[in-house]
Amino acid sequence: MKKISLIIAAIFTLSSPYAKMSRLKDLVHFKGVRENPVIGYGLVIGLNGTGDGGGEIVDSSLKRMFQKLGLNPQQEVSSKNVASVIVTAKLPPFGRLGQKIDVTVSSIGDAASLAGGTLLVTPLKGGDGQVYAVANGPLSIGGLTKGKAFPTTGLIAGGATIEREIDFNFFEKKSIRLSLHNPDFTTAARIEKTINQELGGKYATSKDATTIDLIIPVHYQRKIVQLMAIVENFKVHSDQKAKIIINERTGTIVAGGDIQIAPVAISHGDLSIQVEGEGEDKPKNVYFVDKATTLNDLVKSLNAFGTTPEDLISIFQALKRNGALIGEIELI
Repeated sequence: MKKISLIIAAIFTLSSPYAKMSRLKDLVHFKGVRENPVIGYGLVIGLNGTGDGGGEIVDSSLKRMFQKLGLNPQQEVSSKNVASVIVTAKLPPFGRLGQKIDVTVSSIGDAASLAGGTLLVTPLKGGDGQVYAVANGPLSIGGLTKGKAFPTTGLIAGGATIEREIDFNFFEKKSIRLSLHNPDFTTAARIEKTINQELGGKYATSKDATTIDLIIPVHYQRKIVQLMAIVENFKVHSDQKAKIIINERTGTIVAGGDIQIAPVAISHGDLSIQVEGEGEDKPKNVYFVDKATTLNDLVKSLNAFGTTPEDLISIFQALKRNGALIGEIELI
């Protein structure tokens, strides 16, 4: 039987939202400073009989390739040493011409394995249809052992070269928009207050639970890199909702925020628990916890009964329906 203490030690950490300050760079992202996905279709050659073995897409691709090389094959070209693949990568923020990026290569045909293969030159396009990078090179499958689960996907470290830059004049901007990874009004207000206090003026304005607009101070115009280096290291007390995430398939429970339990009595199987209010009598056969009870305290009390994760999930759901659990529950 699983002990609930294992859950507490491994994943159940509940503390005050004021216990730790976070750097701004870990709480927000700056508008325009992001990765951009690119994608392309290509061929992997040099496989040891583990390729697609033909097919309309592979055959026509090989034929076009040979024609570009000055050859003119009259018949379909099929080989078990070739595989059709989709190549994906992410352009980093401010990616520059000639910069190398990693690419992922995934089979789309009947190939059994891409091990030992080499990707032919493959243009990678963005959402606008323009070519932003070109990829090629030998694949690394990694960990090719008996238990290798996915030999049809490989990586080429530094396998693509950026050929086109995304036009973004960051240093000329007059304002910057910050967006919270986890929208929260309290955190947004704290970020606004911290930035204004540290910069010594009304430069930041929180628009909603996600958005903070920052006007570039005059003495930092065309010096935005220096300003961002300062701003992203400001520390803020981040807040979060009182919320429990439950994965019933795996028995995983993750809780965050200051979750409180109101006075309530619980009976679950052979388990009887009561969270008491003031002036209540204490039956001798009921285990009591204090009135001012957090979820963390309740879990510790439940552990004394040898409660399983399955029991805990059922108890949490019942507490929520009863209104005794002050917080949200989300099932995934």
